Amino acid sequence: MNLRLISGRYGKRTIQAPDGDLTHPMSERVRSSLFNIINSRLPDAEVVDAFAGTGSLGLEALSRGAKSAIFLERDRVANKILHQNIDSLGVGDMATAVKIGVSTWIDQNKDKRFDIIFADPPYNDMQLTTVARLGELLNNAGMLILSHPARTELPEFEGLVMVDNRNYGEAEVAFMKVRR
Repeated sequence: MNLRLISGRYGKRTIQAPDGDLTHPMSERVRSSLFNIINSRLPDAEVVDAFAGTGSLGLEALSRGAKSAIFLERDRVANKILHQNIDSLGVGDMATAVKIGVSTWIDQNKDKRFDIIFADPPYNDMQLTTVARLGELLNNAGMLILSHPARTELPEFEGLVMVDNRNYGEAEVAFMKVRR
């Protein structure tokens, strides 16, 4: 299966996605809406794409001007395709793909801070405790963007405040900032 990057330097280029239900790549319509909302935050942003799958969120961010992206994906097959996508776009100097569980990576990177963190965990295992911990890695002006199944009741995440939640049929996207 192929996915298309939407806009920016790599707009209209395609990336690979595994066949089957190994990943659930965000639809082009949802990605387009999400990136229209955050577009002004992307130039020079340091981004994390947690539960990266194909890497479509981090790659779209790089396409639109993010300075760097770290991709976290523990599945061997998805990680292989992620590396191929990074190579095919020639963004290896801006992208770091790590084959690791998100929680383990957080434990190893507690002192780092990021501008934007995408969290698109498997819908059958949302790992909300791990997602909440990702919020601890945001800088003061940072944003955590969580894709989740529609009509899912999200808990309050300590230190974060939800500033928007958009419904796209089967999926919803929550936008959270550091609580001040």
